[in-house]
Amino acid sequence: MDRWQAMRIFVRVAELESFAAAARTLHLSAPAVTRTVAALEEAIGTRLFVRTTRSVKLTEAGGRYLDDCRRILADIVEAEAAAAGSYATPSGSLTVTASLLFGQMYVLPIVTEYLDAYPAMTARTFFVDRPVNIVEEGIDVAVRIGRLPDSGFTAIRVGSIRRVICGAPAYFEKHGVPLTPADLKDHRIAASTSAWASPEWRFAGDQRVVLHPALSCNTNEAVIAAAAAGWGLTRVLHYQVGPALREGRLRIVLDEHEEPPLPIHVLHPEGRHAPAKVRAFIDLAVDRLRGNRLLN
Repeated sequence: MDRWQAMRIFVRVAELESFAAAARTLHLSAPAVTRTVAALEEAIGTRLFVRTTRSVKLTEAGGRYLDDCRRILADIVEAEAAAAGSYATPSGSLTVTASLLFGQMYVLPIVTEYLDAYPAMTARTFFVDRPVNIVEEGIDVAVRIGRLPDSGFTAIRVGSIRRVICGAPAYFEKHGVPLTPADLKDHRIAASTSAWASPEWRFAGDQRVVLHPALSCNTNEAVIAAAAAGWGLTRVLHYQVGPALREGRLRIVLDEHEEPPLPIHVLHPEGRHAPAKVRAFIDLAVDRLRGNRLLN
């Protein structure tokens, strides 16, 4: 049994909590993954997983072994990369994820600048408005907006974003300006049905208002367009309406009632063992995002 390969397979099964999912990401057959883990358990002399028809969970011994395997594998990768020189110069391909509009507006220019600086590199962007499993989907770096769960990944805070309510000046002239969050019930609301959408809008001081939007759209761009046209009010992240605010097509209201800003983090799973391609991109991304006054 190739112990190094067996450790890699074990770690991936533990991370994904699935033999089948681990097999897909490793480009192996599910029976091969199952046999390898069984052989590893026999060699060690203890069960690493509790298997049921619906789940695969680590045993207590498996949890301790997972930590050791991650450390050993990281040391191997670092030693090989150092010997090959790949920690000196970025090489290969980089995959970066972010939410759709934020990615297009702020992350894509960083990616293209990175490619200009390192012509030997290639890059793939994955901009979607849904949670992305970094490990399962092969992501090198993620830019995340919002509170982060405890994932064990390395996270660097680079800024923050306000969630704002806005409308067109023409709309306010015709329908008036809401003065309190409760006043929103008397206004027409256009809301996005993105992965983070909720009918309950929260405000400072634990104020909450449940709204029933007259217009629901599957993109933020659509609700912003409706608001800019004077149809009604919408609630989006501040950076999404930056151009419309500067041009006077939209105006923010109820800013004194806003909940605390949402943090922005650059996230990656490899910690101090990140290869040069990842570390170089993170250094650039952190510098550019922290230097953007709209995000701080």
